[in-house]
Amino acid sequence: MPRYDYRCRACGSTFELNRPMAEANAPAACPSGHDDTVKLLSTVAVTGTAAAAPRAASGGGCCGGGCCG
Repeated sequence: MPRYDYRCRACGSTFELNRPMAEANAPAACPSGHDDTVKLLSTVAVTGTAAAAPRAASGGGCCGGGCCG
């Protein structure tokens, strides 16, 4: 289930809620009970490694294949 970050405009606190994507834009009350909140743009951290893509053979493409000139 996705996690969404919110900030309360009344008290300035930030908090997180786990909720279905279908409820992503639903209003969220802060833990102190205030209703004036705004959803924050969250950043996604991706970790791990990816295999390197195979390199294309040299001599192909526009400027490497002789089509420019």
